[in-house]
Amino acid sequence: MEIQRINPTQRWSDATVYQGLIHFVEVPAVLNADMQGQVKQVLAQAEATLALGGSDKSRLLMATIYVTNLAKVPAMNAVWDAWLAPGSAPVRACLKVELINPGMLVEVPS
Repeated sequence: MEIQRINPTQRWSDATVYQGLIHFVEVPAVLNADMQGQVKQVLAQAEATLALGGSDKSRLLMATIYVTNLAKVPAMNAVWDAWLAPGSAPVRACLKVELINPGMLVEVPS
């Protein structure tokens, strides 16, 4: 079975597509933004990545959201909830983690 790699580099690809499923990870590009700003960046990037794979956010099956501060989860949820169309939420897990770059407040693999 063929694996499509979108924008591959030596270390990672922006996304991989296998048997019609798109796998990707998004991190914020601008780290001086607050939680809502970083989540908006990540979700906009996710939409662009999904489009490259021939899909869109209404077809998400699962999302894992890594956050560095549980107190900022309500701010993250506000952006997440506004981003999704009613009735289209994927299965989701949200975990508190320490990310490699201390400026990152959120990371979303799907």
